[in-house]
Amino acid sequence: MIGGARTPLTVDLGGWRVAISAGANGIGKVMADSFAACGAAVFVSDVDPTALVSCGHPGMRADAGLPADCEAFIDAAVAHLGGLDVLVNNAGIAGPTAPVEAVTPEELDATLRIDLASMFHCARRAIPVLRAAGGGAIINLSSAAGRFGFPLRAPYSAAKWGVIGFTKSLSIELGSDAIRVNAILPGPVDGSRIRAVIKAKALAAGISENEMTERTVAVTSLRCFVSQQDIANMALYLASPFGATISGQAIAVDADMQSTM
Repeated sequence: MIGGARTPLTVDLGGWRVAISAGANGIGKVMADSFAACGAAVFVSDVDPTALVSCGHPGMRADAGLPADCEAFIDAAVAHLGGLDVLVNNAGIAGPTAPVEAVTPEELDATLRIDLASMFHCARRAIPVLRAAGGGAIINLSSAAGRFGFPLRAPYSAAKWGVIGFTKSLSIELGSDAIRVNAILPGPVDGSRIRAVIKAKALAAGISENEMTERTVAVTSLRCFVSQQDIANMALYLASPFGATISGQAIAVDADMQSTM
């Protein structure tokens, strides 16, 4: 039930300097591995210190929900890399799976801080450095939840819709600086996060996890999850010279989702 690529896009990024938030786990690590495989120097952040030790990339512990940590991450990346050419805002959490009236203010706040505000704080710190380099790329991770309504996931969906607005606004602000800004909208990406969401939604619906998995992929025309490598390959494409005239776009990598459940 998993479709998609198994190997990184091949492109020469030798000498490029890339910062990836939440880059020691999941999609972030696959992106870090893929950029490094193409010759880029990579610096990552992550909230999980164990993952940072084992991920194979230089980085620092940072909580994306804290503005000071976001800024410290960018400062550390610039110091380690000697500058910056690409920022990938990948940090995010699934947020609560519950009807709106059951979501606590604390759950809403955490989801918006990590899934949306962290991108603002990282970009704000990185923009002067990208400008000094003569341009570059910012890639924000949104979601299929950023273009569809997403019942029982309102905080997450609100944040991911916000990422689209932030991306488009920033692309217009920074176009004259040759800084391209795009958003990637993953659909159901196979991994621990989607499995946890499926488990929670199955419990809420009173059905098995297998049935909820079938319902999840049934809304895609390709009837499959996408792979983490698919998302990484799109990031490589957008950051590279292949994407030199692509900016302000919200690009779905989602096995052609037609709706959410």
